[in-house]
Amino acid sequence: MPGRLVSIILSEDPALRDSAVDAVCHDMTSAAILAECDELDAFRRSCDNLYQRVRALFVLAHLHRYILPAKLDPAAAQGLIPYEGHAHLLHRRFEEAVDLFLAQQSHQGPSDGLSSALSAAYRDLGFQTLANQVRRSVRSVSGNRWMFRVGHPADHPLRLRPELLQRDPVSGAWPTLAERTAVRMDLTHSAWSDIFFLGMDYPQGARVLNVSIDLGVHGRDAQPTPPIETYLRVIDQPVLRLMSLDLGARADVSSLAEVFDFARDYLGLVKAAVIASGLVPPGLEGSEMSLSDVLSKLVGPGLGLEIVSKVNDIPKGSRLAVSTNLLASLISLLMRATGQAKNLQGGLDEPERRVVAARAILGEWIGGSGGGWQDSGGVWPGMKLITGSPAREGDPEFGVSRGRLLPDHRILNHDDASALTREKLAQSLVLVHGGMAQNVGPILEMVTEKYLLRSEREWHARQKAIAVLDNVLKALAAGDIAGVGAATTDNFNGPIQAIIPAANNLYTQTLIDRTREHFGQDFWGFWMLGGMSGGGMGFIVAPHRHAEAQTFLQQLMSSTKKQLQDALPFAMEPVVYDFAINERGTWSELLTSERSMMPGPYYAVMVPIWLRSAPADLTAGDRRELERFSALCRSDAGLGRALEGALDRMLPSATDRAGSNTTLSTMLAANGFDREQHEQIRSALKAGRIGLAQNRLPANTTIQDVREQDVIDTRAGVSSDVTTLGNDAIASGSVAVLSLAAGVGSRWTQGAGVVK
Repeated sequence: MPGRLVSIILSEDPALRDSAVDAVCHDMTSAAILAECDELDAFRRSCDNLYQRVRALFVLAHLHRYILPAKLDPAAAQGLIPYEGHAHLLHRRFEEAVDLFLAQQSHQGPSDGLSSALSAAYRDLGFQTLANQVRRSVRSVSGNRWMFRVGHPADHPLRLRPELLQRDPVSGAWPTLAERTAVRMDLTHSAWSDIFFLGMDYPQGARVLNVSIDLGVHGRDAQPTPPIETYLRVIDQPVLRLMSLDLGARADVSSLAEVFDFARDYLGLVKAAVIASGLVPPGLEGSEMSLSDVLSKLVGPGLGLEIVSKVNDIPKGSRLAVSTNLLASLISLLMRATGQAKNLQGGLDEPERRVVAARAILGEWIGGSGGGWQDSGGVWPGMKLITGSPAREGDPEFGVSRGRLLPDHRILNHDDASALTREKLAQSLVLVHGGMAQNVGPILEMVTEKYLLRSEREWHARQKAIAVLDNVLKALAAGDIAGVGAATTDNFNGPIQAIIPAANNLYTQTLIDRTREHFGQDFWGFWMLGGMSGGGMGFIVAPHRHAEAQTFLQQLMSSTKKQLQDALPFAMEPVVYDFAINERGTWSELLTSERSMMPGPYYAVMVPIWLRSAPADLTAGDRRELERFSALCRSDAGLGRALEGALDRMLPSATDRAGSNTTLSTMLAANGFDREQHEQIRSALKAGRIGLAQNRLPANTTIQDVREQDVIDTRAGVSSDVTTLGNDAIASGSVAVLSLAAGVGSRWTQGAGVVK
């Protein structure tokens, strides 16, 4: 007979299958737990069912981390960890690490140290197993399979649509395809139920309600617009010119190896879209084929493509899934351009949206970012209910997991939420970015871990979160925005913080308390967007006080940030948004003639590059674009005076570049360029006084291991002399506190540490 924990994993009875591991092991002896560990390890090695295997791995990690060490004889606390096993962990060879640690345990007996090592190895092996299954499911989704079978440019089935290859008869410019995409705002995510691993194992509990929205910064922008813009056009070079305007990054990619090199620059998201869209199929990775041959097949001999992304000043950490919707926008743009979508212009059909969503997931896993399946919701219009779906015969997940990777989307009609209700929601909700930007990856891992362990408190909270969504739907159908606010507030105060207490913080709670105090009964509720508070948040007030609330919250967030900025990881100044529900989803337009020019920030990047280039190094397309930009500058008197001379000298008739240097100096001076400081830094770099080579300790620095007397073990309390020493140090100002606010940034950057 299998052990108690294996029986729980195998059970089809929800009452047994959802038992909490902690409760089952509470009265077990250390010998009994070790026996359960042996059975679980043997089970996970022989089990064919993915989620049973993964759950066994997480239970093993939990037993070794939290339960077994507390039950061991104190004499067994000391134990050696084999160095080879540690090396395997560092190189992500988790299976090999487990084998070595278990062999050591068999030889010397259990210990705190070995249990700690085994817990780390089992946990990481569990996430690795889950990630491999998601990748397998993504690759197997209908519409994605062909991309992994293309191994040679001659096999490439895609061609650029002819409309994009028709030059303007007057200017000779190529047309530009522009895609504009909303972001998504989730009314409730049912306790992070869109995590792939959770949705594929518990599809009946995976439900999300989100809204596609346009944004504008309050007081700055005239009106809300789609925050994401992507552009594509042909260029007269056999390269992929990739550009991210919001990151200020660009590259002319001339080889396939560069396309698949995500660590090379800040263009990983754009590259992931190029691959996931099938423009450069993933099957070509590692081949020795030429990118110019791929482009020749796609576009034509000697031609390439320019792909540009632009996010309209949405700070990182907005919790509006900007990066995923940007990825989806790029994929949609490239699918249209290569004939994989029926319409070159306008919206997408439902099957096309599903393919875009599947490929956005593929792009995220190719680029290593992860994410959830609700995040590409901006591709769909309006409000939509997104639900997990059981795996059926024919699905790649059938027989592997209970649910499938891709959920079902149902766009709410006007019976679900009338036009008046939508208008009332827009008039009541104050959408803000609180200034904190944190990587939610660790939060999502904790949610997954607690789900797989069926931690008792968190499991009950998940059931309550599922009920919250039903309450929000009922309130929307009744046009009761105050009811929506009450439900989202209950969700934040109850299930969300029960599962992840760190979802709240002093900053967020201060904002809620002060807003409730100021508005009284006219404060209808709060909701947390995405995985953490402090970034994207919503405050619901009575419509007649909406404008007042926008001003109040801007002042409150700024003043509270000043009070707490030395304690919490703020990444930017808080902002208040204006927003509108986007009722058409991602939308494309073919721009021709003068409208085919790129957005303004594009020229801020490219014009300095063109100015620094010799005329002979510019392609015909570059010269043509300079001519068009020059004409635009001349239509603006101020801009024209600054740039006309320099641009004219760069055009084909120019023979002398001296004048452009003079104009460039004028432009640099006008923009605050400090030539003296620049020369000092350059001289120091050339002389070797500063630079990466100097960013290290001196060669004569002595580094010693920490000695026993250097460490004070506080687990059993501390002596009074140590306390006195600490108090005296604080009183004399001799203490420096250094905290690292890791995780500031998006999943794509893996967080940028901020030292406070």
